[in-house]
Amino acid sequence: MTAYIIRRFLLMFPTLIGIVTITFLIIQFVPGGPIDQMKSLLRGHSGTMSEAGGGAQQMLSVKQLEIDNVHLEQLKKIYNLDRPLWERYIRTFLWYSPQNPEASLAERFFDRDNWGGFLVFKFGDSFYRNKSVLELIKEKIPVSASLGVSSFFITYIICIVLGISKAVRHETQYDTATSLIVLVGYSIPGFVMGIFVIVFLGPGDSAIVHLIPLSGLTSSGTPGYEDWSTFKKIVDYLHHLAAPLFCFILGGFATLTMLTKNAILEETQKQYVITARAKGLPEKIVLFKHILKNALIPLVTGFPTAFLAMFFAGSLLIEQIFTLDGLGLLSYQAVIQRDYPIVLGTLFIFSLMGLIG
Repeated sequence: MTAYIIRRFLLMFPTLIGIVTITFLIIQFVPGGPIDQMKSLLRGHSGTMSEAGGGAQQMLSVKQLEIDNVHLEQLKKIYNLDRPLWERYIRTFLWYSPQNPEASLAERFFDRDNWGGFLVFKFGDSFYRNKSVLELIKEKIPVSASLGVSSFFITYIICIVLGISKAVRHETQYDTATSLIVLVGYSIPGFVMGIFVIVFLGPGDSAIVHLIPLSGLTSSGTPGYEDWSTFKKIVDYLHHLAAPLFCFILGGFATLTMLTKNAILEETQKQYVITARAKGLPEKIVLFKHILKNALIPLVTGFPTAFLAMFFAGSLLIEQIFTLDGLGLLSYQAVIQRDYPIVLGTLFIFSLMGLIG
């Protein structure tokens, strides 16, 4: 077992390096880098989204200007584009830059402030947001984790219970009806359901009934919110979370439910179950004591990955529709704006979590 774990960790390192390397090379040759975007912006061809000090999104309007050579070189230095490709690549992973030349060699070498790069979990600063990548991820994680943690527990609980009930009532009307419901839910994209929910249950004039809040996960902008009781704040949070969570988990029931059902049905045909029934054991004891603990093994194997992913779950379209400022929206805006530190930093963290899981 120890040898297996060591092999897995040794394989993680080149896999992670390969993922980041391929992405690094791709973004170097994609047109419309940060310099090109700045030129286009100053010419007045487009606006760009930037984050204000309070985290709000605002559109920047600019007048037509040209970048002179002095400012162009300054921009390249800010974005580290004045360095050769091989140096930018090495700096992405690990780079030694001593800050205090008066200190001894050993002190400088073991001082973490003298090292940079992904291998010491230093991802640099965003090009446009004036914050480090880790700070931005920490800001966005609560929103994505709210969806991820809630969807993880709700999906597993409902799917296991539903899968057991479907297996017990195999080939009955209940089995057919629940299969139809979960498959219809699986076939409807979450963002499509989100649009319907906003249109018919949202705050707009065309809504049938106003049940869905306008945006966010809390009513923190409402006057007097700070004076609300803890219970009222929890109810408000659940009220805001209900609609995006429903759309987020809508398509996740079918696979896990059918996997649970089929695993139980497969176990019921095995010899130890037939023997237990022949001994006269009650059906509930056979199901919950003998069948279920073996049938849940396929579900448990995917538990670590799902458990890690729930803290970093992000859905771009769901977050955009319900105006949730989470990791999905952050990653999308980073790609559009060519914010390379965020693109590579989030990719590194997500890949590491996936490999660990």
